Amino acid sequence: MEDASPWWQKARHADRRPRLLARNRITAAVRDWFAAEDFTEVECAALQVSPGNETHLHGFATDLIGPDGAPHRRYLHTSPEFAMKKLVAAGEARIFDFARVWRNRERTALHHPEFVMLEWYRAGVPYTRLMEDCAALLRLAAGITGLRNWSYRGREADPAAEPERLTVADAFARHAGIDLLATIAPDGEPDRPALAAAAEAAGIRIAADDSWTDIHSRILVSRIEPHLGIGRPTILCEYPASEAALARRKPGDPRVAERFELYVCGVELANAFGELTDPAEQRARFEADMDEKQRLYGERYPIDEGFLAALAAMPDTSGIALGFDRLVMLATGANRVEDVMWVPVSD
Repeated sequence: MEDASPWWQKARHADRRPRLLARNRITAAVRDWFAAEDFTEVECAALQVSPGNETHLHGFATDLIGPDGAPHRRYLHTSPEFAMKKLVAAGEARIFDFARVWRNRERTALHHPEFVMLEWYRAGVPYTRLMEDCAALLRLAAGITGLRNWSYRGREADPAAEPERLTVADAFARHAGIDLLATIAPDGEPDRPALAAAAEAAGIRIAADDSWTDIHSRILVSRIEPHLGIGRPTILCEYPASEAALARRKPGDPRVAERFELYVCGVELANAFGELTDPAEQRARFEADMDEKQRLYGERYPIDEGFLAALAAMPDTSGIALGFDRLVMLATGANRVEDVMWVPVSD
């Protein structure tokens, strides 16, 4: 049973404080690590024209009142991604941000309406370089707390072990018995009937109005994710292109994109891209995602035209966002992300 006392009650705060101090030590160590890698820390404004254009992300809206008294709709960002890519377009080659971000409709043991996203970008390097960064940061966090065997809900992993690299297609074959790439056309267009048939043959229930993406997500959550990051971290890579809205396609195989996610103890910690820099393709993806958002939720967010203009000036870049609260949670043996937040959002 969760503690019903408020976080500021003295006895509860005393119980929480060791993990909060560990959070501070991990934060300082991460900053030192980035400094040693010749990164520049940046601070991105939270108020943006668009909170992001992913179908299932929900932003917080507010009005910016101009000097003339006219309201201008703005959003608290769900990620510093758009702003950071503008900085890369401006000439920054290695940057990171401990960014406070906001996502509505999210509050579970692993989700919080306001949280810290550690995001960083490397210009001119392949996205596989970020896999090495992830392994280094896991070892760093484990070294700070001294907890070398991480666990979450009965799943355990050694954060210092070399991460397993597993493609999404291989994961679907291994854990669900599904040939995922056979359900994607050579040009990258998903084949919904093919995936639906494969899912039903694997004993996975689907709804008549489920899209290819819905079915893919259902399989991923129910059959794949519980097996990831067990014993050692897992890097799940080469996502279907339709599931990687901000990533470029893999050279030689347009069915998949340069995207990976990092898992430890079944918990998704980070999401990385070989960044898409084609503004026309990015616009088309955003519009498709907003059409789907309109269909599902009856709302859509504006497209940041400045962001699309900046893409045209961006060099080849790799970027990643890591849920810092989740990292600290695992590194300190906490059960919920709120247990490692100095001040959680009040109900």
